[in-house]
Amino acid sequence: MELGMNAIWVMLGAILVIFMQSGFVMLEAGSTRMKNAGHIAGKTIFTLGIASIVFWAVGYAFIFGSQGNAIIGWGDYFGFDVKDVPEGSLVAPTVMFIFQLAFAAISLSVAWGGFAERAKLSAYLIFAVLFSAVIYPVIAHWIWGGGWLAEHGKQDFAGSTVVHLTGAMAALAATLLLKPRLGKYNKNGTPNEIPGHNQVFTTLGVMLLWVGWFGFNASSTIAVGDGSFFGFVAINTQLGAAAGAVAALLISWLANGKADVSVMLNGALAGLVAITASCAFVDSWAAILIGFIAGIVVFMSMRFFEKLRVDDPIYALSAHGMAGIWGTLSNGLFATPELVEKVGVGKAGLFYGGGFEQLGVQALGVLACGAFAFAASYIILAVMKAVVGIRVTEEEETIGLDLSEHGTYGYPEQMRLQAESTAARGGLSQSKQTTM
Repeated sequence: MELGMNAIWVMLGAILVIFMQSGFVMLEAGSTRMKNAGHIAGKTIFTLGIASIVFWAVGYAFIFGSQGNAIIGWGDYFGFDVKDVPEGSLVAPTVMFIFQLAFAAISLSVAWGGFAERAKLSAYLIFAVLFSAVIYPVIAHWIWGGGWLAEHGKQDFAGSTVVHLTGAMAALAATLLLKPRLGKYNKNGTPNEIPGHNQVFTTLGVMLLWVGWFGFNASSTIAVGDGSFFGFVAINTQLGAAAGAVAALLISWLANGKADVSVMLNGALAGLVAITASCAFVDSWAAILIGFIAGIVVFMSMRFFEKLRVDDPIYALSAHGMAGIWGTLSNGLFATPELVEKVGVGKAGLFYGGGFEQLGVQALGVLACGAFAFAASYIILAVMKAVVGIRVTEEEETIGLDLSEHGTYGYPEQMRLQAESTAARGGLSQSKQTTM
């Protein structure tokens, strides 16, 4: 009975997390230009398919394989025997596979933020295979699969490091190698705004992600129990997201004189990302503080990367990378002894008598996982860039990836009317065309 209830609970969480892909479609498409919307939607489904097959073949085994060592798992490839439920398991391996696959696919979607509006479809294909087979599984094994960081007591309940920092570091490698989009920066280095085509889509995307996050965090309890613990995790998730949204809007309002909706949306995501590591380890007042600080961090980070000429169209580096770092470190500050004992991982944080030990472990995890994800992604993409190329031509980027990569627009009627309007005015300059 208990095994069946746990299976239903975890499968529900897996469905919610897989459904978060629709949130990424809306978020990324809305945050970018109309001429690339169909491409963004299509590559999301395409790469989810690639990740699923690769993760089934080898990715899951590299995390949780019964053989292996502190660096990587081994054995148990190509699916699972549905009858094989090890004694003492809280949930069947088949159900856990679907749940873990959903997490791996989210990390890959975060990485795509660094590719947006300028990468070849072939780059998505190759990188999706290698990310799902090697990069993500290695880090997940270190923390969740009994690897060396797990042995040190690294706390990451639902993936601020494993999922979000890993994806963000891959996005950083991609955006550095791809270079900024056409028209993003002037010759003197000053940035131009390239607004997304539909802020309502972006907002809906954030809301879909917000709802899906309850599968992310609350279902990571795995066991149903009496429901009180996963309810507590859900409360902390909601409070972290809420505080992040409020803080980001307020600081943008104070700094710019206008309440920036896009900053607020990224603040909500930053709050969700930050609380993901600590949602089962901290009291609710701390969840609010963690989310609030994440909202400020994302605002400052968005400005920082733009000044460095790092073109990150959906702000993956800020909302997932910097917020993921803060969320991971926050465990080392706010983890309570009672909740640490309940979860059974690591030690209490600095403010609860644990000293600097857990904070040090959290920082070690950030440095090791961030460095590995960035270095591995950069090497893979650099080789791809040298051998097959990863960026479309200037002409293809100008007309849009919908047409150049797929032969049709996601918004065919609107793009036709836009082209007719442009022709009637005698054409636009190259710099203006690139912002369409």
